[in-house]
Formats: sequence, C-alpha cells, structure tokens
Amino acid sequence: MIDFDNMIINYIKREEKQRVVGRYYPSEIGGCLRKVWFLYKQPKEVETDLLKIFHIGEIVHDFVVDVLKSEKNPEVELISAEQPFELKMRDYIISGRVDDIILLKSENKKILVEVKSIGELNGLNDAKQQHKMQLQLYMFATNIRDGVLLYVDKKNLRSKIFKIDYDEAEALKVLERFSILHSYLKDGVIPEPEAKLDVHKSWMCRFCEYKDECNKIDGVTINGKNNKK
Repeated sequence: MIDFDNMIINYIKREEKQRVVGRYYPSEIGGCLRKVWFLYKQPKEVETDLLKIFHIGEIVHDFVVDVLKSEKNPEVELISAEQPFELKMRDYIISGRVDDIILLKSENKKILVEVKSIGELNGLNDAKQQHKMQLQLYMFATNIRDGVLLYVDKKNLRSKIFKIDYDEAEALKVLERFSILHSYLKDGVIPEPEAKLDVHKSWMCRFCEYKDECNKIDGVTINGKNNKK
C-alpha cells in the first residue's frame, strides 16, 4: 500500500529561504514583533501541519482566482493575481505580493482583493486587524485606494467580504512598524512581547512556535545588550 500522507508531505515540503535582515514581508508585520524577531534570529523548520495549512490557503486562493476570471462573472475583470511589489526604504526593503487586482466594471474602479482562508466563518463580524494592516500597506504600495478582505471558509467555501477604506495614517503606522523591527534586528535587541501585553493579540501566543523561548527571554542579555526597557 502507498502512504499517501507521506506523499502529501513530500509534495508540499519546500526549501525554506533564510530570512535576511533588511528584507521584510507584509504578511508578518501585523503579528507580534517578538515572534518576527525570532523568525530572523532563530529560524526553525516549518512544521508539517503548518505547511498543510499554508497549502490549503494556496488552494483556496487558486479557486478564488478561477472564480474572478470566469466568464460566468462578467461584472468583474481579473487584472492580475499574485502581483509582486517592493518598497525600497532608506536601508531596508519591504517585499510582497498582492493577491488579486480586479476591475469592477460597473464603476470602472480597480480594487485590491486580499484573500484569507479561515476555519470558521461564523462569528466573524469584522476583518482582522493584522489583515487590515496588510491591506493598508498594499494600497499604499500600489496607489490603488480601494480594497477588500475576502474570507473564505475552508470547509464549505462560504465567504464574507469587508470593504477597507484607505487610511494614509494607518499605512504610515505599518511602515513605522517595519522601521522599528529593522532597528531591533540590527541592534540585536529583542522586542517587547506584544501578544502577551495586548488582550486583543494574546491568542497569537497559543499558536506561536517560539512561546518557550519567549517565556524564558525577559531579562536576558542579547549580543551584549539588555532587552529590558
């Protein structure tokens, strides 16, 4: 007999590229900066279960692309999918990909569509803050000022969509977070544990692969510098 579970693992396993200080990714900046710091300073191999979740997300996005470009949906035109972009800042680069750009024909308007697969759609009454931050950055980078966050339930393909208005002040706050992260990484100073300190982010700790390291870190000197504030 074949071991199909193992075949799946072989198929989705990918060679992880080493993160380089000075090149950052929009999908991470809405999370806990301490975790992002660890991703650069103490990289780990991505667990198989997490790889599967990532791959399901890719499958969902491929499905969304098929829906958007289908002749059965003439009200929209898919302009691009997975469009790369780079923002070159003073001494670092922000690199990412915009999920989809569509043309809403009735209004002759370009719209950014950021797709998120989700395990449970019920109870989702607003877009998640970290996803709003990501989309604000994309609108800033592309100069397209209309965006939506599209959540698709992985179980049944039901969806919810949230319109996000561009807010330059919010976009600049996101850019500032990249500058803060860059400074922490250059200086070898560990950020504060944002997820532990913010009740709205505390859920992140349950799924963080660095929670053991994080729990031991306070008061530890890194690269000759104490991270206590």
